[in-house]
Amino acid sequence: MAMSDAEPGDTPIEIEDIGSNPAPRRPIGALIAERLSRRALLGAAGAAALAPARPAAAQDSGNTPDGGPSSLGFPELRHQLAPRDAVAAGHAIQVVIRWGDPILADAPEHDPRQQSAAAQARQFGYNNDYLDFFPLPAGARSADHGLLVVNHEYTNTNLMFPGLGSGREMRARTTAEHGAIERAAMGLSVVELRREDGAWRYRRDSRWNRRITAETPMRLSGPAAGHARLRTAEDPTGRQVRGTLNNCAGGNTPWGTVLTCEENFNYYFGGEAAESGAQAAAYRRYGILKEPVYGWRRFEPRFDLDQTPNEPNRFGWVVEFDPYDPASVPVKRTALGRFKHEGCTHAVSADGRVAFYSGDDERFDYLYKFVTARAWTPGDPAANRDLLDEGVLHVARFEADGTLRWLRLVQGEGPLTPENGFHAQGDVVIEARRAADLLGATPMDRPEDVETNRRSGRVYVMLTNNGSRKSGQVDAANPRPANLHGHVLEIIPPGAGTGQVDHAATEARWGLFLVAGRPGIDPGAQYHRATSDQGWLSCPDNCTFDRNGRIWIATDGAPEAAGVADGLYAADTTGAGRALTRLFYQAPVGAEVCGPCFTPDERTLFLAIQHPGEGAGSHFEAPTTRWPDFREDAPPRPSVIAITRQDGAPIG
Repeated sequence: MAMSDAEPGDTPIEIEDIGSNPAPRRPIGALIAERLSRRALLGAAGAAALAPARPAAAQDSGNTPDGGPSSLGFPELRHQLAPRDAVAAGHAIQVVIRWGDPILADAPEHDPRQQSAAAQARQFGYNNDYLDFFPLPAGARSADHGLLVVNHEYTNTNLMFPGLGSGREMRARTTAEHGAIERAAMGLSVVELRREDGAWRYRRDSRWNRRITAETPMRLSGPAAGHARLRTAEDPTGRQVRGTLNNCAGGNTPWGTVLTCEENFNYYFGGEAAESGAQAAAYRRYGILKEPVYGWRRFEPRFDLDQTPNEPNRFGWVVEFDPYDPASVPVKRTALGRFKHEGCTHAVSADGRVAFYSGDDERFDYLYKFVTARAWTPGDPAANRDLLDEGVLHVARFEADGTLRWLRLVQGEGPLTPENGFHAQGDVVIEARRAADLLGATPMDRPEDVETNRRSGRVYVMLTNNGSRKSGQVDAANPRPANLHGHVLEIIPPGAGTGQVDHAATEARWGLFLVAGRPGIDPGAQYHRATSDQGWLSCPDNCTFDRNGRIWIATDGAPEAAGVADGLYAADTTGAGRALTRLFYQAPVGAEVCGPCFTPDERTLFLAIQHPGEGAGSHFEAPTTRWPDFREDAPPRPSVIAITRQDGAPIG
């Protein structure tokens, strides 16, 4: 998730890009350069399919480009940057639920000029990101009835509240009540959905509906639970925590629970201790500053490092909960490590153990994998309940010869010893970044979503961008000293394509799937040769796969990097159309596209449209768009949309 470079408080600055790795080892850009020079790219189409693209001539109509060898049947959309969103011809967009829509039976109707924390805690939250669809009843394959799980990542104060304006003046005008409403707007929403007469509707009085916020009680488990650095005056045990923050992407488990991920938790904590306190070095490694983006510390002691120095250590985790049980207590699973988790997606290994892949979304930070200590047990919830508390956390090191080594982050092994401050596994997971530094992990260009293609067993890593890579960190084979547009890596675990994939293995192969940017204009951009002038993309962020193994890539940051709206692109991953990306959907101005999620029949594609109207100077009274309501008295509202084909057939 990227944010624009506006004044603090106007919209969160790119603080996840603070680049807190103090001495990054040889970065992924240099390895890619050498890898490309060896012509060792992966995939069925080989190096030919990934040679620099030659854009097709622009078409008279954005709906009728030459599809080339792609297996995708939709007419390609033309790039735009507009107040309204757009989708490929033959498809329809429905707004399913918006910020502030009441989702609990006693919730009031949304009134953006008369907000309260109590009301917001019963209404759909802000800036929706990760989406997941859990069929009803549990265990069914229903494509028409289910629970939609939605992350709410952060808030745009300037767009949420009237009369504040933007920039530094807005920060001075915010109050304790504003902060309380923002914390109630974060977290997650769970809503019951049903498709009736071709339209999706949510049920307001459903017994399954739930809001999880920055105030919801949660439990800490795993090796860091009870650690001295997790204890506070409010929680002297170090085993209970209030709330979850900055929930970006996420994932699920084979046993049917949700994994929601805490990303940029450093936005909220600040104080003199950030520079002079006992934990100043640790704060710095996670990008925690004296003056945070949000001013909550003025009103809430738990966000003031000088009063509650351990509170930041209680965030940056993966949180598990049962979407089918509204009374269940969410659990922060510390064995999976503490960093800026963009997501956490699973892949079952041939022996039944489960691997969970997660990117640390910051420039020059790392790619991780957690492997459970034992196999999961189908049909036995009790056996799987604490499966995420035992296992091995790994970090990735990419070699130029195409080898990927997963390095074990285990206390007592290698440099992870008491001499370096790691006295127990709890120390390792609390300071996962520093532990990975010492092991020599490969610094990446903002690793965001990581997803497994169930059809092939290959794993795809979205690397959004890295404008800070210096010319000395690349060579002539990769002429992009500042990677503004990002790229997609492809990982091939042992056994991929055989049905017996070893996702628990400590070695794999790696290569490039595509290098983003505009072919012929942005140096180094690589796709299929037949990619059209509408099919190139910038800043890959989230992805998913359809039943045919085709990848669907959502972008975040394209307006700033490429001058086009963020959108959703699709491509084959094998065959003659491999890496031939085609534009399917584009968001309204200021918004990013998140959480692509198909229903089981693939006749509906849900998308999260986050922060419409975001941008320098934009505010409640004068936003850059009023999507989706387009009412002069209403601000833009982050929303979940459903895209369907007008003929009712599966998408794609």
